[in-house]
Amino acid sequence: MPKLLGHPWRWYWLALVVILVDIATKVWAVGEFRQGPPLQIIPGLLQFTYAENYGAAFSFLADAGGWQRWLFGIVAVAFSIMVTVWLWRLPAVKRWEPFALGLILGGALGNLWDRMVLGYVRDFISVYYNTWSFPVFNVADMAISVGATMLVIELLFFSERDGAPGKKDSEAEKV
Repeated sequence: MPKLLGHPWRWYWLALVVILVDIATKVWAVGEFRQGPPLQIIPGLLQFTYAENYGAAFSFLADAGGWQRWLFGIVAVAFSIMVTVWLWRLPAVKRWEPFALGLILGGALGNLWDRMVLGYVRDFISVYYNTWSFPVFNVADMAISVGATMLVIELLFFSERDGAPGKKDSEAEKV
């Protein structure tokens, strides 16, 4: 039986922490802001508010009539299974990539919980300036975004160092 904090369990624990923090902050936001005014964190830039997103990212398909809930749910389940298997197969020495995948998995499952239980995703973080505003988001969205950014950085800057075949390896094979 693998150690609970050994590979890959520690990354699943990270995903669980993201899920729990996401759900706790959403419950807090519903209690604080569903009926009340937004809380200005940085006036003119950042506030906590409450929004229900029936669609996907940036409210894509939000007013499609309800079928999108199940489509996005199926996509999230399939994606989460893929990430779970990906994490399991990574070498134990890796740190950056599995950390990123743990964040992504936790975020995907946090939003999946909302979508399946409530039919929508609860959002509460609002970034804006004058008349411009970014779509309202939540902790799960932040975890997914940070994890995806980390994966891009891994791919662009660290993949050769982690044992991926690079230019030096292919030149050595030619000789």
